[in-house]
Amino acid sequence: MSTFHLVQGLVIGALVLFSAGYAFRKLLPGMSTRWLAAASASLNKPWRASWLRALGRWLQPAQATGNCGDGCGTCGSCGPKPPSSARPDVQPLEFRPRNRPAP
Repeated sequence: MSTFHLVQGLVIGALVLFSAGYAFRKLLPGMSTRWLAAASASLNKPWRASWLRALGRWLQPAQATGNCGDGCGTCGSCGPKPPSSARPDVQPLEFRPRNRPAP
């Protein structure tokens, strides 16, 4: 195997790993935040090396600010609003059977 193929494989592997991580964070934000917090807590221990502690601090997710834009989900106001039946422009659907011609 030549050096070119090795470098090409490493670059493609890094791109696939980055893409999978990005998709994971976009599609499962709650789970990725929990996993990052757990990894950060395990790396940021006093007996760890300084570079591991720095990596743990870097991985630590941002704290929820209580703002409706941070998506923390603690107040329940970030999700879609339930439909209101008191709106005057909404009319209920009424289904009627089709008139079929007599045979």
